Amino acid sequence: MAGLALSACGGEGAGGDTPALPHGMVPPPTTNADARPPAVPFDSATPRAIARVIRSWPHDTGAYTQGLLLYGGRLLESVGGEGTSDVREVIRETGAARKRTPLPASDFGEGIVALGDLLYQLTWRGGRGYIYKTATLARVDSFTYAGEGWGLTSDGRKLYLSDGTSQLRVIDPKGFRVERTVQVREAGHAVWMLNELEWVRGELWANIYKTDLIARIDPGTGAVVGWIDVSGLLSTDERRNVTERGGTANGIAFDPAHGAVLVTGKLWPRLFEVEVPRSTIR
Repeated sequence: MAGLALSACGGEGAGGDTPALPHGMVPPPTTNADARPPAVPFDSATPRAIARVIRSWPHDTGAYTQGLLLYGGRLLESVGGEGTSDVREVIRETGAARKRTPLPASDFGEGIVALGDLLYQLTWRGGRGYIYKTATLARVDSFTYAGEGWGLTSDGRKLYLSDGTSQLRVIDPKGFRVERTVQVREAGHAVWMLNELEWVRGELWANIYKTDLIARIDPGTGAVVGWIDVSGLLSTDERRNVTERGGTANGIAFDPAHGAVLVTGKLWPRLFEVEVPRSTIR
């Protein structure tokens, strides 16, 4: 998700009134990113786990991470930025890009997911996504959708898209038609600012934008069944540096073959493999 602060939007989580403007002035555009982050967790009874580091590697501190993916042992990353967005294959040991495909300068790259031999990538406000050959990152097609694009994942058949609100769209990849929506709630409260998504052992995991929390979501009901706190992964100095430059936690990648979970953040200096709880969804 983009790291821009304009004016408060009128959607979920927006706070305060939009100030009156002099006659004839056009108000600034608003986006779902203008909302205040939700005050999660709403319910102290919801399980909350602290992410524990197993190992870590360097991460490109200039990478504004929008999507992270492990596919066939390869680490893929979508990086956002005005005129600097790309999709890349990353060398895990160094954090450097082995190969990358830039987006058009007008597009702000967002979430990615691989399905079969194709890689799908969203853009923030362009209403257009791109399709690549997963093996080569060669762009082969595009698709359109309404509204904003933030995070993207798949259960192996359908795509799940977040747009910064509390609703996730379940999409047929053939034609990109929305089949249903999932309202995400914890203890009856809507949870908005859903950002990067990952399918982990039958659960949907979502970074909550501008927070250090990952929501574990039941994809059938939308209920938050647990939280993962990643606030302790960076050192105090690293956190200060990242915050000063506008970074935040974002990026989840799951390797089902080995059960590994990787997490990082926008402008973070490290990529972490973390110990996390097993799924409670059957």
